[in-house]
Amino acid sequence: MSGFRLETGGRVDRSQPVTFRFDGKAYQGFSGDTLASALLANGVMLFGRSFKYHRPRGLVAAGSEEPNALISVDRGPGRFTPNLRATGVEIHDGLKAFSQNRWPSLSMDFGAINDRLGMFFPAGFYNKTFMWPRSFWDRVYEPAIRKMAGLGDAPTAEDPDIYASTYAHCDLLIIGAGPAGIDAALGAMDTNKRIVLIDEQDELGGGALADPALWPWLERSVKALADAPNVTILTRTTAFGYYHDNFIGAVQRLTDHLPDVTHGSREKLWRIRAGEVVLAQGAIERPLVFDGNDTPGVMLSSAARVFANRYGVAVGKSVTLMASHDSGWHDVFTLAKAGIGIAAIIDVRESVDSALMREAERLGITFYLHHGVVGVNGRHGVTSVDICNYDDQRVHRVETDALLMAGGWTPSVHLWSHSKGSLKWRDDLGAYVPDVPNENVHCVGGCSGDWDFGKGTVIDVLPTPKDQSRIKAFVDYQNDVTAKDIKLAVREGFRSIEHIKRYTTNGMATDQGKTSNLNGLQIASSALNKPVPDIGLTSFRPPYTPQTFGALAGHAKGALFQPTRTTNIDSWAQAHGAVFELVAQWRRARYFPKAGEDMHAAVNRECVAVRSSVGIFDASTLGKIEVVGPDAAEFLNRMYTNPWKALEPGRCRYGLLLKEDGFITDDGVSARLAPDRFHLTTTTGGAARVLNMMEDYLQTEWPDLDVWLTSTTEQYAVIALQGPNARKLLEPLVEGIDLSAEAFPHMAIREGMICGIKTRLFRVSFTGELGFEINVPTAYGRFVWEQLMAHGAQYDITPYGTEAMHVLRAEKGFIIVGQDTDGTVTPFDAGLDWAVGKKKPDFVGKRSMARPDIVASGRKQLVGLLTDDPNVVLEEGAQIVADPKQPIPMTMIGHVTSSYWSETLGRSIAMALVAGGHDMVGDTLYIPMPGKTHTAKVSGTVFYDPEGARLHV
Repeated sequence: MSGFRLETGGRVDRSQPVTFRFDGKAYQGFSGDTLASALLANGVMLFGRSFKYHRPRGLVAAGSEEPNALISVDRGPGRFTPNLRATGVEIHDGLKAFSQNRWPSLSMDFGAINDRLGMFFPAGFYNKTFMWPRSFWDRVYEPAIRKMAGLGDAPTAEDPDIYASTYAHCDLLIIGAGPAGIDAALGAMDTNKRIVLIDEQDELGGGALADPALWPWLERSVKALADAPNVTILTRTTAFGYYHDNFIGAVQRLTDHLPDVTHGSREKLWRIRAGEVVLAQGAIERPLVFDGNDTPGVMLSSAARVFANRYGVAVGKSVTLMASHDSGWHDVFTLAKAGIGIAAIIDVRESVDSALMREAERLGITFYLHHGVVGVNGRHGVTSVDICNYDDQRVHRVETDALLMAGGWTPSVHLWSHSKGSLKWRDDLGAYVPDVPNENVHCVGGCSGDWDFGKGTVIDVLPTPKDQSRIKAFVDYQNDVTAKDIKLAVREGFRSIEHIKRYTTNGMATDQGKTSNLNGLQIASSALNKPVPDIGLTSFRPPYTPQTFGALAGHAKGALFQPTRTTNIDSWAQAHGAVFELVAQWRRARYFPKAGEDMHAAVNRECVAVRSSVGIFDASTLGKIEVVGPDAAEFLNRMYTNPWKALEPGRCRYGLLLKEDGFITDDGVSARLAPDRFHLTTTTGGAARVLNMMEDYLQTEWPDLDVWLTSTTEQYAVIALQGPNARKLLEPLVEGIDLSAEAFPHMAIREGMICGIKTRLFRVSFTGELGFEINVPTAYGRFVWEQLMAHGAQYDITPYGTEAMHVLRAEKGFIIVGQDTDGTVTPFDAGLDWAVGKKKPDFVGKRSMARPDIVASGRKQLVGLLTDDPNVVLEEGAQIVADPKQPIPMTMIGHVTSSYWSETLGRSIAMALVAGGHDMVGDTLYIPMPGKTHTAKVSGTVFYDPEGARLHV
């Protein structure tokens, strides 16, 4: 043996050395090594620090169940990834990895003072310690806790990587490519089934990769599967979630194992729908719980076998085993045959299979039965262990540099549990195994409890003659949960394992309790003196192991974060210098600046143009729904607050839509085209929500109504023409419609032609001026817009954007749902009780409007605000107080919802939600803002043309 690298053996390519760095120091490994195996080969035992106590931590496992060795990898600018398991990071030339949760260094961590103060940090300490004095929370406790919290550092730069995603369908999906999974694939290979076989490792084989006797079979089997045309093999792929109807989420790592990759996708998200699923995820060896079991160099015996047989690495030069299961003996025999020195085998059992003892004697290995480890010596690595003879309580020391644990096996039932399959307890295994499936799925191999690892005994904590209050026997390594913590939770009244989990955080680490859940259950079971099934089982939730946000988001980042929808008129706006904003998924022109204008100057000019002549606005993004059928009027009458049955064809009505809780969810002006046909409009952001809501009621509450709903948002381009000269501009362009005030009054709709194109022409206004909304087929939207611009030049027609639209509507007190409402506003709160049909027997939300808290005094209500200094424009969202001299923290009675400078009025205006606001008109309120507290008078919400005369000309 050279260092800790075995002279022979393993599957690494010794002809390809790899140089990498860990915490700035250069190391060398071989192609095929993980960061964990390569560092072990170099004698590195210390990998990180624990979360709470900052205790030194080394490897426990060799796979995705590893709780300790969390590291960060820096792959170049913007490519920093924290909290990766060293056991899953494949090394390559130039790899830069760093330990976490330590300062200033891994070997000298000042945070380790927490270990000395451990008596002050028992389970649930955060629920007790920081409750007094209360004033310290904001200034002392919370800042300190936030500074210390977390493991790895979150990336600060934008991620430059590309992430792919795809959908796949198959007849048979096999998750786990160990011997059981490969056998399942071979058995189905000759059928016509489309088979997908996935495994999280870089090559197929699972446990067989650590068993050289199986390598010839493995090579033949993998070749046969690779050659089969109906089999798709996905390596480096983790199935992280099992969802309904056999839908599996999986992430494939594509380039992290390669050096200097700056192109191509880093990871791919697979969404797989399978006819049948076979889970072959194997089982996880269980650690033993004893004092010092977290010392670097204490690890699972199965992990030591993996490092030796697969990677050609010894975990120590004089290794000791602490076992309660036969499998540990077999592991040690394998290590001894590989040339690794074995100091001793310690087994808690009074007797073991005689064949095991004979083999140990043949290999010259000393063993101790009915003994247990009661202490581990060494801080950054094992130097010796103290063992106790349970017959006479005599303690003696064994010199060793690595201690292996063999505490039995736990089936990997995470994905089975995701699928809502039930579990049953098996006393012989001391573990839960799959029982009744909820999907078309079954388990094979280790995850079903079907294994031949030998026999063992289940034990919660190794007995010790030491003072129990002074030992630290860890259950959850990452979260520093000890056996004492779980017993404390029981003493403090917690009986369900779900409650114990949350009180102690056992099983809440990034390994999802893979190595801690069963030990925690056993300890709680003993403390409660109840069988394990009587105290329950914690829930397993996706993801099985942590995944990157990039993989889950895929292409949806930056400009592709969500689809950007544009109207037919958008290209005209872009060509004419519009500044855009995103509203829901639509790109909308915010304002149209001229040379030298900032936004405020442009908006002021646009508002004045609308008030004095004519403005043109692209309103195509409004949601539009066609409601058709004999019961259309009845349906709308039930959905909206106001009456619809008596609305005559050719007329429009403002509709207010509530949720079942009585709060406003959307509004819009809609028209009756015929006795059985309505054209509804919704807010831009509410289109999909309103359609879904209506479909839900139509299908589940009122299926007897004969009504059809069709989204027509994309069917029509909508052009709003607003201002005193709007009618003059339209008259020569329109055919078949009398535009006179008598023939075409406000809140009416007519159908005819404009510029030779069919139109639905609404006479409505969101500005308070004479207004029309021109609906034409989308393809003709820009054509009609350009015609209006050309003919409107004589009236100085001015395009305006959403910012001017906001100012104009606020001057008239027209609300915007979602801005002037916040999900808790009723029609009465918003001053819209006139839109509620008082005689209607029912509508959605009606019953909720009578709830005591909805009609109680003191509710926040929408009012206007006029600042004492007319030049001060309040900040939207600014909090409002009644008395500026009250002590901090002040009692906030409301907030500003809309605030603008009105060029028309020559002053600022604002709307606000204020507690009891309707009774406060004329009162003075105070708005603290940076640098100064401003005063404002409460007013009505209509600031301009309160009589509405300009609408009806």
